Amino acid sequence: MYVAPAQSRLARWAPLLASSGLAAGAAVVLRHVNPYVAGNPLPSCPLYALTGLYCPGCGSTRCLYSLVHFDLPGAMAMNPLMVIVLPLLFLMLLHTAGVRPKVLDPLMRLLANPKFWLWVLPGYALLRNLPWAPFTALAPV
Repeated sequence: MYVAPAQSRLARWAPLLASSGLAAGAAVVLRHVNPYVAGNPLPSCPLYALTGLYCPGCGSTRCLYSLVHFDLPGAMAMNPLMVIVLPLLFLMLLHTAGVRPKVLDPLMRLLANPKFWLWVLPGYALLRNLPWAPFTALAPV
């Protein structure tokens, strides 16, 4: 009978450590590069450039720029879903590392379900492209 070896501490914490490193690097870049300025080196959304439609990630760079500069209203104007999902992503990474408070179990089961994201992301993309209020507030300014 084969027993799988217990996952090492480093392997459990590796996703959180890697994500933290990437977040720190992105924060440094976004402290010095303004995505609102024309001609900046940051890429724009290829889907929007090809179709004129907003994807779920449209405005994310400007949203993160605003968050790095402590401008929550500006971040919400660019991509409200990103502002809501960032703390949830952190909780998911902690859960992967083994930090699992019982009170968060129902939330983690929901967030770990791919069907949830297969409804949220396309639904958000659809709603933010509707030309009527209040849905126009979901489109990046």
